[in-house]
Amino acid sequence: MGGLDVDGRLATRFWTKFKNESVFALYTPFFVCLASGNLETATFLHFISQDVHLLNAFAQAYELAEDCADDEEDKNAIRKLRIRMKDKIKSFDSIVRDWGFELPTECTANNPTVKYTDFLLATASGKIGEEKVPGKIATPFEKTKVAAYTLGAIAPCLRLFSFIHKEIQALLDPSDNSHIYKKWIDSYCSENFEASVMQAEDLLDALSVSLTSEELEVIEKLYHQAMGLEVDFFSSQPIAQQIVVPLSQLQEPVSGQLTIFCDFDLTCTAFDSSAILAEIAIVTAPKVGPDGSQTHLTRMSSADLKIKWSALSAQYTEEFEQCMESITPHTGREFNYEGLCEALEQFSDFEKKANLRVVQSGVLKGLNQEGIKRAGQSLILQDGCREFFTKLLKNENIKTDVHVLSYCWCGDLIRSAFSSGDLNALNIYSNELSYEESISTGEIVKKVESPMEKLQAFRNILRKRNNDGQNLAIYVGASIGDLLCLLEADVGIVMCSSPSLRRLGDQFGVSFVPLFSGLVEKQKQLVEGSSSTWKGLSGILYTVSSWAEIHAFILGS
Repeated sequence: MGGLDVDGRLATRFWTKFKNESVFALYTPFFVCLASGNLETATFLHFISQDVHLLNAFAQAYELAEDCADDEEDKNAIRKLRIRMKDKIKSFDSIVRDWGFELPTECTANNPTVKYTDFLLATASGKIGEEKVPGKIATPFEKTKVAAYTLGAIAPCLRLFSFIHKEIQALLDPSDNSHIYKKWIDSYCSENFEASVMQAEDLLDALSVSLTSEELEVIEKLYHQAMGLEVDFFSSQPIAQQIVVPLSQLQEPVSGQLTIFCDFDLTCTAFDSSAILAEIAIVTAPKVGPDGSQTHLTRMSSADLKIKWSALSAQYTEEFEQCMESITPHTGREFNYEGLCEALEQFSDFEKKANLRVVQSGVLKGLNQEGIKRAGQSLILQDGCREFFTKLLKNENIKTDVHVLSYCWCGDLIRSAFSSGDLNALNIYSNELSYEESISTGEIVKKVESPMEKLQAFRNILRKRNNDGQNLAIYVGASIGDLLCLLEADVGIVMCSSPSLRRLGDQFGVSFVPLFSGLVEKQKQLVEGSSSTWKGLSGILYTVSSWAEIHAFILGS
């Protein structure tokens, strides 16, 4: 038998695994408009009418699950959840009446609503998709298994509702009651609703304790499928008003273009490429024989390489801190782009000197080009990065141009990391290693070593762009070297920003705003007849913690 694993509660483990998908619901036009307080009433009433269909299906699924549970305590707990769900539906009418409106008496469920309700009721009836639950469900144990599957299909929806409304509530001023949807938002952030969520998740654990590992995998699949159906449910809500998301749909279909730039190290990857090249060099280095001789005279031994890399890394870290101290002012909080440029001129000198030391040390000498390419092909990009670029480049309705601007010493590593599928269309701009017969000479062909050179490459690309239509430049970066490009782009997005980037930006008056709250503020500013404007050098950068946020913002679900 399987039961719960060492990670604890099933629902917690599943939510953590699939939480990125909740972003696609949060960033829908519906919730961005709801959070801003300017969601049109007709849209909200339509949403409630669809939500009623959904919650009625939950109540019916609870009733079926109650019949399947074999423990009286579990039955009582499920019955209480069903009653709470019915009470929630009844509360909709009073909330709507407080605004002076009435819910539609008859409203047909739309396709995404039907898909979710059908999935939910099929699961509660002992079916998964087109197949029945494995085995017969005549015995009490088999029926309990169906109850567990049912809670696995309900729990993610409840948690998603709680998560989204808490994210929105965090943006509201508690003392400001002018937000028309505040009562609705507060109801889903209440202790009462959270208790319902926790009780459903606890029940899922209780009903799953005796299941096999294969049966727990079934619950995980149901949980994931329910998350996807719920995202589709929110995405399908019709919006007639002007909106700020998804960004790609706001472009002119013929002449508008998105030019997307991104850094590579720590933006697309979890690790710096210099560490990867160091690992390749050490692993492939010749070994020193018992008599002290080397098997390959043109390269350092792996032991010597480790010492050399460690010394270079320590010196870089020490001098980086010294450079940061020298360029960071201690007064003034106004946005000062000119001052930041002057500071990063000094930082550029530091980066170039560090690269020169690497070349002079010889640590890159003897690397095999094919080995670098193999390492690039096996490189794991950050979760959601590859999926975003793949979907972007496959979308024929979006005119886009994508450029990777990187300090990486070896463009082959980047090209290999993006070599699969449609990602060959990415334009790579970085330094290159010099080779003789596919073996590195240790020299770096220097193309972009500093923030100033990266900025110049960024500007050169934009100059070549057709400026007849509605164009937007988006830059995604994570380090100090990206700061100027981030600020000059129409939309600068900081991925899991380093403390040093925040520190330097703060000192020169740069504002770092979480992307979702920034979009809500943009939506507030959007009035009838105006257009959403994104403009560089505003001094505002938007922060994200995952590629899912970027994907949801630019492309939608």
